[in-house]
Amino acid sequence: MTDTPLEATHDTAPDATPDAAPSAALLTPADIPLGQPLEWPLADHDGTLLLERGATLVGEIERDFLFRHFAPQRGDRETPDEALAHATPQEPEAAPGVRDLHLTIGASMGVRPQQGASGAPMHPCKLIGIAPNESIFVTLPYAKGRPIEITPGENVEIVAIASQAVYRFVCTIQAMYQAPSGYLVLSRPANIRMLRERKSIRVNARFPVRFGIGDEGYQGVALARGISALGLSLTAPWALGQIGERLRIAFSLRSGDIDTAIETSAVIRNVQQEDGEPGQATLGLELDSLTSAEQMAMKVYVFDRQDDVIYWSNGAR
Repeated sequence: MTDTPLEATHDTAPDATPDAAPSAALLTPADIPLGQPLEWPLADHDGTLLLERGATLVGEIERDFLFRHFAPQRGDRETPDEALAHATPQEPEAAPGVRDLHLTIGASMGVRPQQGASGAPMHPCKLIGIAPNESIFVTLPYAKGRPIEITPGENVEIVAIASQAVYRFVCTIQAMYQAPSGYLVLSRPANIRMLRERKSIRVNARFPVRFGIGDEGYQGVALARGISALGLSLTAPWALGQIGERLRIAFSLRSGDIDTAIETSAVIRNVQQEDGEPGQATLGLELDSLTSAEQMAMKVYVFDRQDDVIYWSNGAR
């Protein structure tokens, strides 16, 4: 086996322009004067700037190198790549469909009329079906014990909790049925927007939370300052415990005319002493097991207040 001479590794033709289309912008070495400022910028075949207008090539070595490794052309004209892109119709990107959202039957959703939606509460419902044409079926949302006031042909705004993210989109009500079980038929979702990769959304809250340390009874009351579907942020008169320890807590959540009492245990995930308030602390709690009714109450409470988001996080704080 013989060594390859070093000179054989040098390119003898531009290596950046295979199959480059002919263009008036392409140049030859004779088009670039030596020792004189360029009257236009010099670009490669893909539009990458090689030399600015006014730059000067000193001698033939520099010019030969330029043409050996690049495909010099005037940078003030359309490049072959650009011309090809303009000549080739671009396929529009397909709009995401409901199946791209990875929604599962039973997924929690919130519905509210699109008109005057800003600040209006989301009414909870669940996904119960997806048609082949990507129309969706959801349980009929209720408010104050009655179906919410919506009519076929009206647009509604949806927030859906999917397995991988939380999405907001718009649908048109195609039909509404109240018997035997109330449900809505909604059009294929449009204007789909991912609010955030699914983590935990926390909203502002202000309600009392009883806390207990030990096996029995409740020793005091703290103030909930934030809530997510996973936990609570509390202001307490003192730290109540250390990170990793458990508390017993009890509180009530009200959505519309429904009050849901929740009693469970919670793990202390963080503790912060509050400045200016001796002994007072802020705790982040992650709730332990909840019943399905309690889980729904937590989600509904957050949905109703999602325009008052504090932050998204990986867990309760």
